[in-house]
Amino acid sequence: MPSTRPSGLASLVVALAGLAVSAYLTVEHFSLGATLACPESATINCQKVTTSHWSHLGPIPVAVLGLVFFAAMAALCVPSMWQRRALDPVRVAVALVGVVTALVLVWIELFRIDAVCLWCTAVHVCSLVLLATVLWTTSAIRADPAAARSSST
Repeated sequence: MPSTRPSGLASLVVALAGLAVSAYLTVEHFSLGATLACPESATINCQKVTTSHWSHLGPIPVAVLGLVFFAAMAALCVPSMWQRRALDPVRVAVALVGVVTALVLVWIELFRIDAVCLWCTAVHVCSLVLLATVLWTTSAIRADPAAARSSST
């Protein structure tokens, strides 16, 4: 049975957490509801962020792009996929694109929208932690190739 290191399982957990928050933001986007459970102050204002013209990339809501990103990363981080060493560069590249995208979105929140969404921040943190766990697992497996075949805990 394929297995992976605990760090590989951590990457899956983080990807699933990001997927859950992205799914919530996607549902909120299409339901047009105001139930984001986020305070509406001058700085913290999810409604302002998620309804701004920056909340779309062309016709596609950014929340949907997050959903696709985390679904892809979850698929790449299931234990059996860690056995495929050829996917290591793909995992790292996709996770890196996620972090770069998060940095751009944070910049837009701070300097274009003048508001921060706590839900979006959770997604950004998941992107960063996901990259860290992917790099950690990839480097640990490359340092000990037998670890790719060993059992986790």
